[in-house]
Amino acid sequence: MQLDIPAGDFAAYIFDLDGTLIDTMPLHYKAWDEAMRDVGLKQPLDEDFFYSMGGVPTRKVAELIATHYGLKIDSEQVFHAKEKLFRKLQGDARLIEPVVAFARRVAVTHPVAIASGGPREIVRRSLELAGLAPLFKVVVTADDVTHGKPAPDMFLLAAKLMGVPPGQCLVFEDAEPGMRAAQAAGMKLVRVPSRKK
Repeated sequence: MQLDIPAGDFAAYIFDLDGTLIDTMPLHYKAWDEAMRDVGLKQPLDEDFFYSMGGVPTRKVAELIATHYGLKIDSEQVFHAKEKLFRKLQGDARLIEPVVAFARRVAVTHPVAIASGGPREIVRRSLELAGLAPLFKVVVTADDVTHGKPAPDMFLLAAKLMGVPPGQCLVFEDAEPGMRAAQAAGMKLVRVPSRKK
């Protein structure tokens, strides 16, 4: 994997988690597929549709999937069922080495942060299982903002917590909603290639 790092003297770096630092997206897909089938989905969850929502807060994903398939669900109940299924799979996730190596390198001299659409408990556990928790002092999750990606709120909060102007942050993202959020925050970004767009 070749990362296209833009030229510039950045003061801080912000990383999405799922699909950017850790290859968890296939595991999230499995958990969502099972959770939605349990509430009436009669076919496999469309993978392209699923991957198009990368970075969107989990509760919102439940609503979007239900709307897409015309299902009536209790989104809070589905959210909890999906996260329970994901926790069983979480230990199987692998690091996305080129991005992790870059994060480890810049963390020696610059502030680094996580900005993830996942709930805090799941994000923290993913970081711990991956051995990345000590690297990131600033962790922003869907629980910390009113508007998740593609709104810029997560990235702006991460910059604020690091004490760095938004325009001096470089964002690493794999999904379209997160890329739009980074651009809306006035930040340059690195697109991390994922198998699905």
